[in-house]
Amino acid sequence: MSPNLLEKVKTLDPMNPNRATALFGGKSSGILNWNNIKYPHWYKTYKRLLSNFWKSDEVNMSNDVKEFPMLSTEEQDTFLKVISLLATLDSSQTRTILLTSLYATDPSVQSILAVIAQQEAVHNESYSYILSSVVSLDKQNEAFEIGRSDPILLKRNQNIMEIYNQFVEKPSLENILKTLVYSTILEGLFFYSGFAFFYNLARQNKMVGTSTMISYINRDELEHGRFICELVRATLGENPELNTKHFTDWVYEQFRNSVELEVEWSHYVLNGVEGIDLDEMEGFIKYRANKMLRMIGLSEIYAMHINNPMKWIRAYVDNFDETKTDFFEQRNRQYTKISDLNGFDEL
Repeated sequence: MSPNLLEKVKTLDPMNPNRATALFGGKSSGILNWNNIKYPHWYKTYKRLLSNFWKSDEVNMSNDVKEFPMLSTEEQDTFLKVISLLATLDSSQTRTILLTSLYATDPSVQSILAVIAQQEAVHNESYSYILSSVVSLDKQNEAFEIGRSDPILLKRNQNIMEIYNQFVEKPSLENILKTLVYSTILEGLFFYSGFAFFYNLARQNKMVGTSTMISYINRDELEHGRFICELVRATLGENPELNTKHFTDWVYEQFRNSVELEVEWSHYVLNGVEGIDLDEMEGFIKYRANKMLRMIGLSEIYAMHINNPMKWIRAYVDNFDETKTDFFEQRNRQYTKISDLNGFDEL
């Protein structure tokens, strides 16, 4: 194997210390002692992730079954396209997070990434569950084909596909970092025009069961994005030779390109949707890009979009730091137990 490539971490290597010498490319026995890890606050991350447990079939979809045929043709079409997008992203993310974990020397990172990958698999299953509740099997299969055939969606996913597959073919530390950067873009930016569509339906008292499930997914993705941003920063801190102007410029370029692609996709999929202002949506996408860049440790690139222009979305993504009820169904939307670990980064 090339000296620039990383090897998959051995399952157990007892000649090495329990506390990893590095996040990637270091030495570790493989034995995880949460009381002896290099980044102790990641134990709280692990606990927060576990507290977010939920299952798709516990969300009441009975009203959505009745309401979907009452949506306009345009709304139904957008519904299927957005579900296809989300399923495509979470399918790739499950595999990518699992692959990243195989190269993580630090067993605490392995464990956190294992939980994240499991949650991504739950998200993907939930999209199948949503579709199985509202359309026929033929329509479900047709919707999942959109991710392989729609030219705008393929264009939008091209860069992330190339970066993720480059890591598969050449597992270097630099490619791991690039994959992690694109994971922050996926978790913190690429989902949001889709999420906005479902929240917009909910504020019109349509498809509330779907929007409730989306809010659980959104909550998970916020937590995933925060950890992956921390992992990027910690990995660069351990490998300062990679923390170069060239890499920083590359990150900025990927965010700019991703924003352009997300704006193009949002105009394509949300055009004509009642209640969605496309200019406001573009501002929200740029706001999210600024936010993720700050979390990585970089500066904003959209000076006019520091604040959230779509504050109404926050009504559908609870902070989950207190028990709340759904505005329309007036039932408890929270599955987690309340503790001091339950908070997460706001929208």
